[in-house]
Amino acid sequence: MSIDTEAADAAESTVDQLSAQLGEAIADMPAYQEFVEKKAAVENDAEAQEKVQEFEEFREEFMLARQTGDATQEDLRELQAKQEQLHDIPVMAEFLQAQNELELRLQEINEQISAPLALDFGQKAGGCCED
Repeated sequence: MSIDTEAADAAESTVDQLSAQLGEAIADMPAYQEFVEKKAAVENDAEAQEKVQEFEEFREEFMLARQTGDATQEDLRELQAKQEQLHDIPVMAEFLQAQNELELRLQEINEQISAPLALDFGQKAGGCCED
């Protein structure tokens, strides 16, 4: 094994170790813990689950109608109303706030990782293609 290969292998190993540590550190962040707690609260709330199911069923119907050209403005307004009703449930509102705070914190972390790389790490790591 050449020195360059050994150095490259060591760098890869370091990156793998740091990635695992970063994942563990993110899991320990208060914003992540809050998100997990609020997500569990939504999953265990019967009213929220009923509204989620109702919204998802209507959204699916709307998307199919839109694909066939049968969706109306009234359908869109009804979809938006169902989403607002869902978001108005206190447990759901708390979850959405926690999710937003976590996403903002993860974006900050992404920016810190991306700064020395001259690319948007999170976007590129997500596998999305851009021209």
